[in-house]
Amino acid sequence: MTTTGPTTGPTTGTVTLHRVLRAPPERVYRAFLDPDAMAKWLPPHGFTGRVLSMDARVGGSYRMQFTNLGSGAIHAFGGEYVELVPGERIVHTDRFADPNLPGEMRTTVTFKAVSVGTELAVVQAGIPAVIPTEACYLGWQESLQLLALLVEAEIPG
Repeated sequence: MTTTGPTTGPTTGTVTLHRVLRAPPERVYRAFLDPDAMAKWLPPHGFTGRVLSMDARVGGSYRMQFTNLGSGAIHAFGGEYVELVPGERIVHTDRFADPNLPGEMRTTVTFKAVSVGTELAVVQAGIPAVIPTEACYLGWQESLQLLALLVEAEIPG
């Protein structure tokens, strides 16, 4: 939730999401680091996505953009990979290219094998104060619906 501090002005927001997916942790983890997979599931409804660069290693970075299909407006962002534990955990930073959306976010994604697949937890902290937290929740919920459709598909061969 975004609040205003007594002397510091607007503070940043944090969103926390939880899902259980019918897919093994390795497949779900791969969907977070494969550029083509990210372009398919990460953009929320009404947006297309393009990965501009990807160096999926600790200390490596990525750049991506979402394009609003209705208006054509482009929202570019990117960050650095802080922690990568295959099938278990991803931590990365995020920064918007737009100077009106300042600051650095930190996204932590954990994957836990459970009897039916993968328990997924996402925490995104440091969301710029000008972005309503509920809009972030809505966008993430839409993205995670698309992620489920991608990783839960059982395609032979």
